[in-house]
Amino acid sequence: MTDYTIYHNPRCSKSRQTLVLLEENGVAPTIVKYLDDTPDAATLQTLINQLGLEKAHDLVRNKEADYSTAGLTPDSSDKDVIAAMVAYPKLIERPIVVRGQKAVLGRPPENVLSLLGK
Repeated sequence: MTDYTIYHNPRCSKSRQTLVLLEENGVAPTIVKYLDDTPDAATLQTLINQLGLEKAHDLVRNKEADYSTAGLTPDSSDKDVIAAMVAYPKLIERPIVVRGQKAVLGRPPENVLSLLGK
């Protein structure tokens, strides 16, 4: 069992780079392909908390077409944003790497080094 999890999109270059960086540092994370295995609302709220984000909107890719489709704005409630991310998982910023109770966004990939104690 690993104590690292990556919410990964194999089509995303930053996500691939982050996974390689973890592997180069001896980490074999649990890989969650979130577009296929979308986190539920409770999991997304936990990730938002672990990332230390002020609001759910901070985890949204607002340039995705689904952002408009979902009717989101910067003022949307956390509940509405999280519901949109569940319905449209492309909206979830990626990659997210979790270790224990901490999480970081792998943008840039080097951000994950803080979870490795580097």
